[in-house]
Amino acid sequence: MSKNKKGTKISFMKYLSIFLLIVSVLVLILVYFINVLPLEYFIVLVALVAIIDLFAVMLLLSKGRIRNAIGIIVTIILLIIMILGITYELNTIDFLKQFGFNSYKTETYNVIVLADSSYEEISDLENKTIAHLSLQDHQGLEQAYKKVESTIDFTSSTGDDISDLSSMLESEDADAIILESAQLSIIEEEDEEFYEDIKIIWSVDIEIEIAKIGESVDVTKDSFNILISGIDTYGTITKVSRSDVNILVSINPSTNKILLTSIPRDYYVLLPEYDAYDKLTHAGIYGIETSVSAIENLLDTTINYYVKVNFTSLIDIVDALGGITIESNYDFTSKDGYHFTKGTNNLDGERALSFAREREAFREGDRIRGQNQEIILEALINKAMSASIITNYADLLNALDDKFLTNITDSEITDFIKMQIANMDTWSIESISLDGSNAYDYTYSYQNQKLYVMKPYEESILNAKEKINSTLLQ
Repeated sequence: MSKNKKGTKISFMKYLSIFLLIVSVLVLILVYFINVLPLEYFIVLVALVAIIDLFAVMLLLSKGRIRNAIGIIVTIILLIIMILGITYELNTIDFLKQFGFNSYKTETYNVIVLADSSYEEISDLENKTIAHLSLQDHQGLEQAYKKVESTIDFTSSTGDDISDLSSMLESEDADAIILESAQLSIIEEEDEEFYEDIKIIWSVDIEIEIAKIGESVDVTKDSFNILISGIDTYGTITKVSRSDVNILVSINPSTNKILLTSIPRDYYVLLPEYDAYDKLTHAGIYGIETSVSAIENLLDTTINYYVKVNFTSLIDIVDALGGITIESNYDFTSKDGYHFTKGTNNLDGERALSFAREREAFREGDRIRGQNQEIILEALINKAMSASIITNYADLLNALDDKFLTNITDSEITDFIKMQIANMDTWSIESISLDGSNAYDYTYSYQNQKLYVMKPYEESILNAKEKINSTLLQ
């Protein structure tokens, strides 16, 4: 071999060695920055990387073609693994940015007219009568009202509640009404015929600041409650909507116990902010903060954290995990046409959502739906804690991108993961469901007509309080 070729070969080996060391240092810096490994694990990782790099560099810089060739192969393999690792780490850092309190909620206000009217756009309502709820009681409505007012001149009329507004539109006492999309969904549920006779000619999204929710704790030592709130909509997660899923997750990191308490969507509860009773599902149309305060008042406990998801969230998360396996207590066919057998079922995202939402197939309705939602949640927890999370990790992070809201901070979640890695403990999960009696009563959101509600059984509430307290006790 000529001196030039030999010199070129030595230079290549040196540069390859330096590149390996630079990439290795970058990997370790990112691992440290993510902060999910306990210190002792991180030290072991540093030592392991140093030993492997030293071995590769020794092969690269040693004499002999075979050793050099082996060194090049080993180095390339290491670089591929580390670059993939860097990609995972960067995805993780980006994912963790989503954690932490979101300071606003989105309300979508619509100008609604009768479907057979001649009004097709907002300008057609010039000098017409538009009815709405009290501006003083609805911050977002006031902002939407001003936007309409800046567009056209109109006569304002105030209705008592959303059922009153629908009556005003039907009787043509008003040419149009202003309603938030979540309120409109209540009309769809309670008066389907009227819903089919209307059309939306103008919409606007209003962002509203909300007060901080929850009391932070040391999640590695102190017990805490998380509210899982699933809203009945697709798309933007900041939107307010009815909360069809309300599961309180009580976690004790000292005893490794988790209690899932499912609360029926139609539970008749006090909304403390409004000093009035309503269905729990309606609390969601006023924001996650109203759902939190209603459940805190119901169960006499403190909700430290919340996780808000919607239909899109569940579908994407289940699919990213490669599906989940559940044990159904019943053989049934959902409204969506999916059939579930009693026993083991393997579900993709769409089937999981259908399983979690179905209630019409059961005589007990919401009671069974609440139990099925807990089954889905438990299956998600078990799948996320299984070894398969390694192969589905990147897909899961992508699926969770902008698909949830939570006030859990990135440091709290990494501390919790670090604790789990250090201890490798198994968790015991228990599920309970609140129960009540079928009834009809007036609600805050729909005041002029009695709606179906579930009146809580006092014994069921007392039992839940006892279970929650015993779970949280250190």
